[in-house]
Amino acid sequence: MSDLRSVPPKQHLLTVLLEDYFQTGAFDATVQRKQWYRFEQRFEQNTYKALDLLDSFNIKATFFVLGRIADRYPEIVRAVQSRGHEIASRGYYQRNIIQMPPAELREDLVRSREALERASGTKILGYRSSQRWFAPDDLWVLQFLAEEGYAYDSSFVITSRAFRAAPQRRFAHRLQFGEKELWEFPLPSYNFLGWLMPIAGGNYFRQFPHPLVKRAVKHWHGAYDAPFIMYFHIWELDTEQPRISAASRLEKIRQYRNLDKMPRFLEEYFKTYSFVGIAKYLGLSTVQDIIQASGERLVSEVYHCDEVRLAPQDVQKPTRNNPPSGKTPVSIIVPCFNEKLALPYLSNTLKSVVASLENHYELRFIFVDDGSTDGTWDCLKRHFGIRPECTFLQHTHNLGVAAAILNGIRHANTEIVCSIDCDCTYDPHELRNMIPQLGEGVDMVTASPYHPQGEVRNVPSWRLALSKASSFLYRQVLRQKLFTYTSCFRVYRRSAVINLHLKEDGFLGVAEMLGKLDLCGSKIVEYPATLDVRLFGYSKMKILRTIAGHFRLLTRLLAQRIRPSSDGSHRESLAGNPLSNGSPTSDYQITHFVSQKERT
Repeated sequence: MSDLRSVPPKQHLLTVLLEDYFQTGAFDATVQRKQWYRFEQRFEQNTYKALDLLDSFNIKATFFVLGRIADRYPEIVRAVQSRGHEIASRGYYQRNIIQMPPAELREDLVRSREALERASGTKILGYRSSQRWFAPDDLWVLQFLAEEGYAYDSSFVITSRAFRAAPQRRFAHRLQFGEKELWEFPLPSYNFLGWLMPIAGGNYFRQFPHPLVKRAVKHWHGAYDAPFIMYFHIWELDTEQPRISAASRLEKIRQYRNLDKMPRFLEEYFKTYSFVGIAKYLGLSTVQDIIQASGERLVSEVYHCDEVRLAPQDVQKPTRNNPPSGKTPVSIIVPCFNEKLALPYLSNTLKSVVASLENHYELRFIFVDDGSTDGTWDCLKRHFGIRPECTFLQHTHNLGVAAAILNGIRHANTEIVCSIDCDCTYDPHELRNMIPQLGEGVDMVTASPYHPQGEVRNVPSWRLALSKASSFLYRQVLRQKLFTYTSCFRVYRRSAVINLHLKEDGFLGVAEMLGKLDLCGSKIVEYPATLDVRLFGYSKMKILRTIAGHFRLLTRLLAQRIRPSSDGSHRESLAGNPLSNGSPTSDYQITHFVSQKERT
């Protein structure tokens, strides 16, 4: 009788998907690809976390990687390969195959393979779709894969009734296309009450009851000779990933449910079963003949495409006291109230804004911490404190966004001053088009999503209805008929607003600033812009209080329009503190005004 201990354990297949937390299919409706560069990047640390986890169990897996990632992060791909793992393709960009004509798909297959081979120095044999599992109508793609030199694919989950006539497709099988062949490794499913339930890992592990999935995997291990294919995303090991608050309830369930349990789930399977990569299982070599045997890394080309906006690299910024010749100095005010979660996103966005505008403008940033209690002040200094073009203000308590903007204007030393939203619900890159609108005789340029050429994305319909209703009422009261009166995204002529006397604070004060200028006879230009949903944190607006405040403000503005001041004009000035609303100056204490000189 043979010694059972000498029989090698049954081998299953482990695959790992390299993508960041904001690149997942769960957020397709909320996060646009052109916004990806703005997010806090956690890709590198999560990759090493996954590698360390696999090392602790001595497991070698197949890592499916986008060609774009290989071109941007060749050192990460090389690190995965150097740990003994196989590199395989998910295409170049994270795109659905139905978005690509056949010729474009074939080009994508070639381009991704070449990028991954340059980065890893190994032959790329496998493919998995980066968006949407393959359906029965997608079988033609497999022939493309075989013709382009791929050895296997793992893009099917066999749950459709269309495959009931061919039950063998549930398991690993080989396909022949003329002289070319291709292995297909469908992700496993479990027959539960007549329904084929996916049990491959990832979201399925986190959504379905764990005892049920655990029993299903055990059943597969004992009942079938075909290997069980398991996968996970590297972001599923990151329990501290930033939460995208704008996501729908369903999106949040897909992304975050049982995220804290995923490492434990994986470790349980790693202890119970034996796993290898797909090429290892097939006995295929990934040695790449075209790469030098010495392992010398080839420098990869970075592809630029309109579809994906690449974040620019940091550049040297001009100092405040020596503005470059020919450049117009511009101050940008950033009011912040409990915005700790949004600041990494803001930081990456402003790097790109500086690179976009630096040929024409010398930008100076003034961050106003409006009495935050969540660590915003320390986070501001961490992200922006070393930049010579940045200064910081801190209020002892929350005064409201209008007071924060006016305080920033008071400390600006340029005639052109802009205010942007810390959460980037308006794209600050649009300043390159808005600043030139501040021409002769213009005192304010305001962003307008409700303009016929503007756009609103993912903002709740009830909020849009309230905003449009308030804009309608302001049009009846004020002289200039605009589509939007309440946007914080603006360009100001400092001399026109420095002495405005506001009686309202917060969001109402933003509308009052525009109303005051309108009654003073200032010219206001409206710029059509896109308003997007806030991705991080939450809105600070108190809805009922704001609605009541708008009626109060409208009544006062109407009275001022009907009853001009004694000299026949509406223009007001305020000697002393421009933030005052009738209260003593001490109510508006500034605890810190930090200059670059003081910081150093």
